[in-house]
Amino acid sequence: MTRSVGARPPLDVFLQPAVVGGGLGDIEEVLAVGRRLERLGWTPLLYRGPGRPLPPSVSGPWGWPSVRRIHRLRPRSRHALTVTPWWGVSAAPRSERSGPPGPWCVETRDIERVYGSDRVVHLSLEEFARTLTSRQQTRERWREGGVAARTLPQRMKGSADRGEIRAFHDAYREWRAFDRPNVLHLFTGFRPSRAFAREFPEAVQAGPLWPETVAGAVRRRRHQWIWYASPSTSDRLATQLAHALPSPERGSPRVEIEVRGPRPFDLPPGPGVRWRTREPSSPEDWLRRFRAAELRLVTGSRTLLEAVSAGGPFLYFNGVLNRGTRTRRHRPEKIEALLECWRRHGVLASLRQDLADFSRLRRVTAIVRSAVGDPRWSARFPARSAAVDYPAGWDDAGRLIDRWTTAWAGAPDSASRFVRGLRTSAQAAFLGL
Repeated sequence: MTRSVGARPPLDVFLQPAVVGGGLGDIEEVLAVGRRLERLGWTPLLYRGPGRPLPPSVSGPWGWPSVRRIHRLRPRSRHALTVTPWWGVSAAPRSERSGPPGPWCVETRDIERVYGSDRVVHLSLEEFARTLTSRQQTRERWREGGVAARTLPQRMKGSADRGEIRAFHDAYREWRAFDRPNVLHLFTGFRPSRAFAREFPEAVQAGPLWPETVAGAVRRRRHQWIWYASPSTSDRLATQLAHALPSPERGSPRVEIEVRGPRPFDLPPGPGVRWRTREPSSPEDWLRRFRAAELRLVTGSRTLLEAVSAGGPFLYFNGVLNRGTRTRRHRPEKIEALLECWRRHGVLASLRQDLADFSRLRRVTAIVRSAVGDPRWSARFPARSAAVDYPAGWDDAGRLIDRWTTAWAGAPDSASRFVRGLRTSAQAAFLGL
């Protein structure tokens, strides 16, 4: 269904939420865009074919906009927009690539058949801060797989490995559906990658899709921490936290840590910690409790953005692989990109080192005790603006999506020409083309 507010042109907006990368943030991003577009005057549609249940985890306690659920397509506008995580993986029609069908491929096929493919723009919300070139992606796969850091440079020079890099490049283009002219691939992050833009000119980069704020003042709860514990190795961090938090006998207050995550795990006792597990709750309740916490333990992308946006102290842990000297971080590019932005904005090296080490599960005791006992440590966290290195106009994905959607609703162009224009603008902004 489409609402028109003032002179705003009509548009049929379809939300296609799904879990793709393993984190529930994929769903929240789609719904966050839906809430923005609802505020602009469009009522998003949730079209699902007859007899087809929603993808796993979609029917949770999410912050849904006023979506209208339909099982039959009846166009009310000339143009349509779909909002999907990783469109090439979750929504591309099966005939366009090998592998299993995505959870929204049937609905995408129907929408293009009814509207016409050149009347539909697919907004693809790609993985946050994952703008690595094929060479970087290959190196990262080897690093996570256990290849020693000292041998990586030499290995990258091998001719066989150059072939592997090329194979990755080709597969990545196919699975991201970069050949599709009506797909707007949006890669959000803290800072742009010019090398990624050169290798994949179809990708449009922008600053973060920031979370909404909580209305009204939030009172900070002293000695109350909150942890979104989604990594499979969260139990290893819990053990270190239980040992790191000082005993009240030493004059330090006991810290209560509220834990929320997709799976239960053992929370070991410790003299300085009181654990509380919490079931999923409404987005409003989560954000209120999250912002009231004295310190946040975050992971992935959405809770990291929530922590940066809220301001104040936080620590990041996205999981580790192996043990001892072979311990390796899982997907560290998000925290690395943030810390590089902080470096460029003059944030103290000691704070940056603390966050980098904590994400590696190193120096946990020293860092935690600074967080508990040194108010200067908490005061060193910078404002949100220090986290973004995009040029003006490209630094906020939400505002860009607002403008793009309004422009597409009233565009005289075809979808392919409209998307081509946005890709060209992005190339000009980041590469000076």
